Amino acid sequence: MKQVIQSTRSGKLSLKQVPDPRVRAGHVLVATRASLISAGTERMVIDFARKSLAAKASARPDLVRKVLDKARRDGLISTFKAVMARLDEPLPLGYSAAGTISAVGAGLEGAFAAGQRVAMAGAGLANHAELNVVPRNLVAAVPDDVTDEEAAFGTVGAIAMAGMRSLGAQLGDVVAVLGVGLVGQLAVQLLALQGARVIALDVNPERLALAKAMGAELTWVLGEHGLSEAVAALTGGVGCDSVLIAAATESSEPLALAAELARDRAKVVLVGKTGTEFDYAAYMKKELTLSVSRSYGPGRYDEDFESRGVKYPVGWVRWTEAENLRECVRLMSRSLPRRLDVGALITHRFAFDDAEDAYRLVTGGSEPHLGVVLNYGEGQARAESKVFPATKAAAGRCTMGVIGAGNFARTVLLPELARLPNVELRTLCTQRGQTAEHGQQTFGFANATTDVDLVLNDPSINAVLVATRHGNHAEMTARVLATGKSVLVEKPLALDRDQLNRVITARQGSPGFFTIGFNRRFAPLTLKARAHLARHPGPKVLMLRVNAGALPAESWVNAAEEGGGRILGELCHFIDLARVLAGSPIATVQAESAAVTHGGCNDLSVTLAFKDGSLATIVYTAQGDTAHSKERFECFAGGTVAVIDNFLTLAITQGGRTRTEKSMGQDKGHRAELDAFVRAVANGGPAPADEAELVETSLATIAVLESLRDGRRIGLED
Repeated sequence: MKQVIQSTRSGKLSLKQVPDPRVRAGHVLVATRASLISAGTERMVIDFARKSLAAKASARPDLVRKVLDKARRDGLISTFKAVMARLDEPLPLGYSAAGTISAVGAGLEGAFAAGQRVAMAGAGLANHAELNVVPRNLVAAVPDDVTDEEAAFGTVGAIAMAGMRSLGAQLGDVVAVLGVGLVGQLAVQLLALQGARVIALDVNPERLALAKAMGAELTWVLGEHGLSEAVAALTGGVGCDSVLIAAATESSEPLALAAELARDRAKVVLVGKTGTEFDYAAYMKKELTLSVSRSYGPGRYDEDFESRGVKYPVGWVRWTEAENLRECVRLMSRSLPRRLDVGALITHRFAFDDAEDAYRLVTGGSEPHLGVVLNYGEGQARAESKVFPATKAAAGRCTMGVIGAGNFARTVLLPELARLPNVELRTLCTQRGQTAEHGQQTFGFANATTDVDLVLNDPSINAVLVATRHGNHAEMTARVLATGKSVLVEKPLALDRDQLNRVITARQGSPGFFTIGFNRRFAPLTLKARAHLARHPGPKVLMLRVNAGALPAESWVNAAEEGGGRILGELCHFIDLARVLAGSPIATVQAESAAVTHGGCNDLSVTLAFKDGSLATIVYTAQGDTAHSKERFECFAGGTVAVIDNFLTLAITQGGRTRTEKSMGQDKGHRAELDAFVRAVANGGPAPADEAELVETSLATIAVLESLRDGRRIGLED
């Protein structure tokens, strides 16, 4: 399919051919018929992408601080690679569109149907693309008498509606709307529909004339004298009951003007991005309420609501973003005595193939425009059924398929994989077509797809890297093994014992092997520390401290079905590392947590007892400053001490002397891990790490959760 993509690094925008997306549970696949270019929002995104690296840094000092912290902690080389990889991500444009459902995902049977017309919302979801996969809470059915072009305004209308609801305007209230661009025009209409008396303010007389025709009682060109007197005359000297700022400017003048026009204890709501400096005295003396409207409404930026289809109790949250979208589209119906007329806002129409011309209009500023619509035509976006021609896997060579290309895969795994000499990168499969296409071009894959079966059923592929979200690692690993291919699956292998047993069963019937992305066991400093400890017989005592840093509560890692939490998602690394350093099987696991904060268990200690009498204590916390060293491991055995600090230094103390080895840069073993896997596949096995040992550490990680739940020590052989 075709999709509008922008380079985050260079700002270059183009219409590209990318793999079709696939429908998934809780989502619908929509063939787009029309999409709206929101000039203000999208121009802001485009302008940022076109900035130089220095200008980007100046615009986002918060990100610069994070980069500096990472550089101090992990070193310049690791930080530079991470930053450049993030800047290289393809940026899909668009967030307000309409189309026809092509396929319905599991769980939505009866709620939606193929052939149904819907409006769709969401940055990165309702893209300027021939096909889009959108979750249930971001689509709304379109009335028969509403055109596709009109329905494409649904999301922008929801933004205006959410801002209007934040005002709390009532019948007869006088509301000033500062800025009558696209959102402002829609707000004027919505306010007029509910019986408010609207004052429209802008610098553009033509837009004010349109606002007047759409229901504004008073319009005024900003900068002309007499505005305060006109407002006083209209309101009987009271002032505006509320002010909606829908302007886009770096200046804070809209806030100053709002305070001047507002009555005592009025509301001022920001729905546009403006400067935020305001006169304290002006706001204090009138006791004004100043707030920022949250995009489409309640539910926005909540992954549970948007991506996972969670509902809010209607008694507590009546007007979510889903309901705002639905109501905006309903109000467009011609069957109503008074309707939301968005057709009057369309100034330009372009065929989708001419999308680059449309963006030149929007970003060039040479021609006045308001609503710019892309039309896709009938039947243009039919899902592909692609089959890649089969080839025979070369003997002594690893031919790789990769499933999943999230941030970690793009910034760490794929760059290292592309540098290995004895691997052929055959097919990259991701959920989103633009990610697959970009990864194909960046890392040199022969093919890009969104269909997992094109990887699993390709006889030329003899190895698969699974780098998807945690929740389907076990299922995908079992499916890969069932095809006879070997698999490197990112940690964790499984989220519970049932999933783990499924992988074990699949492995017992497969000629392929599996390994898990426990890269730290392959790190050069780990291997040196392990070799040193092995020369000292007897039990070992290990202390592993992890300053993990806080994770946003809304992160997918914390979602039970997708991520399983940080214990399964990251603590597993250090259980495996302890197993490697101790060199003995784990016998028991006991865990104790600090008070659980919102977002899951992030602070705990875990004690591992090994069969040879060794002990390991892992202290994992999100409480620390991330500028401090993330990982420090202290290992004691037979009169010696080995200390690894953040994989930058290894200090060995013995006989009263300390010898410190410094690494050229942080090396956590990713390259060595991938190289070992590729060599093992090319040589026909065995796996680069003992598979039974990997199952053991995976089971021990699951046992941590069991210990926390039951409050007892868990034996792995229980």
